[in-house]
Amino acid sequence: MTSRYETPYETPYETSRTHTLSAHLDAGLLSPVRAGTEAEAAVGDSAWLQAMLDAEAGLARAQARCGTIPAQAAAAITAAARADLLDVRELALAARETANPVVGLVKALTAVVAERSPQAAEYVHRGSTSQDVFDTGAMLVAQRALRLIVRDLRSVAVALGHLAAAHRDTVTAGRTLALHAVPTTFGLKAAGWRQLVLDSVERLERVELPIALGGAAGTLAGYLQYAGEGADPATVLDELGAAFADETGLAVPPLPWHALRTPVADLGAALAHTTGALGKIAADVLVLTRTEVGEVAEPAVTGRGVSSAMPHKRNPVLATLIRSAALQVPALATVLLQALPTEDERSAGMWHAEWQPLREALRLTGGAAHTAVELARGLTVRPERMRANLAATGGQLVSERVSAVLAPRLGKTAAKELLTQASMLASRTGLPLADVLADLPQLAGLLTREEATALLDPAGYTGLAGPLVDRVLTPPDHARTPSP
Repeated sequence: MTSRYETPYETPYETSRTHTLSAHLDAGLLSPVRAGTEAEAAVGDSAWLQAMLDAEAGLARAQARCGTIPAQAAAAITAAARADLLDVRELALAARETANPVVGLVKALTAVVAERSPQAAEYVHRGSTSQDVFDTGAMLVAQRALRLIVRDLRSVAVALGHLAAAHRDTVTAGRTLALHAVPTTFGLKAAGWRQLVLDSVERLERVELPIALGGAAGTLAGYLQYAGEGADPATVLDELGAAFADETGLAVPPLPWHALRTPVADLGAALAHTTGALGKIAADVLVLTRTEVGEVAEPAVTGRGVSSAMPHKRNPVLATLIRSAALQVPALATVLLQALPTEDERSAGMWHAEWQPLREALRLTGGAAHTAVELARGLTVRPERMRANLAATGGQLVSERVSAVLAPRLGKTAAKELLTQASMLASRTGLPLADVLADLPQLAGLLTREEATALLDPAGYTGLAGPLVDRVLTPPDHARTPSP
């Protein structure tokens, strides 16, 4: 039987080929956490192309400042270094023949410059190499994306700080290994979320994003050659690096890093921590929003969270999106870390393998941070459900406190064993733990029903939850308070 698609060009894919190539090749259909966010736009193909062009233009201006190319040429190159003047799809296809997009970019940029100033075209990419441009462009993309991510993380921290303060003393069940443990406060939980977010901000701001300036094999030989005979190598190294860093707003590395991939590895690790921190918040929200728990709810937006089959559902969409990013970024960061043991002065394949994981990690993290702002600002907290859940075990949640009170009277081991047996009896019978304890002959004259009831009040056993919240919400005078 013959397929109804007689040739490869008659498949459904090829039928819509023209439309596909004229549209976004990756519109975010399978990655809604970053779809439509500023971070997505900041790391898209057009943005990446512009960043590489910015690297070329910045390098030209730096060389002009050092006197190795004419200032007019640098100005012409800068004016031509616009992504809208080039065809990003053509550059992508051309990259299949060279294994990186910079070769085609240099050719296309040179042609644009030549149309305006044939003399300036001679100075495009002078002394440089593809990796200098690509890696510098990658750091510019990261720099721009991190500004958005850090801005959103600070907004998340502010919102979580408000939650922590408002619920400093809102008692809720602490859960360990999925079960009720001892009482805590929702304020302390929110303060913990906030601390993780601030830890991520610190890590992201500590990541150094350097220029890439090494030439063909990390010796800067081409740059030195074009500086002219008699040029002092130390001067070329210091002045060109400083000027290039100034033009791009990036750092100056101690050595060319073509094969020393610490900047990318550090960036990947920081992004993984960030999505992990946001993922912790999402995981807690997903547990607490369960029907049978119901202690929090995501902000209600008409049409959001609807089910295709069940009209009654309002799914926790924001936490779900954040968690999806938290599961993906660490795996992407692993790819970036695997590129550290690269061979020679430039790798075949390992450098190339960084590009897409780095871009995806940036935009997933950006999407998660953007989503977390709305979640943190709009989270509904339900103290009444927390109180109801605290009562679910009939006081057993505070058995540790009674055990500690009885330890001086019965001995530590005996008190713990007694409370363990009493808790099991309360579970079997459904009786409140206070009633079970009051009827135990071992406690006759040691603990009244009223005393047991008071000791088993969850509100009386939150430890230092309140002061811990105060500690992180009232930083020392020298500490900087995050702002939206």
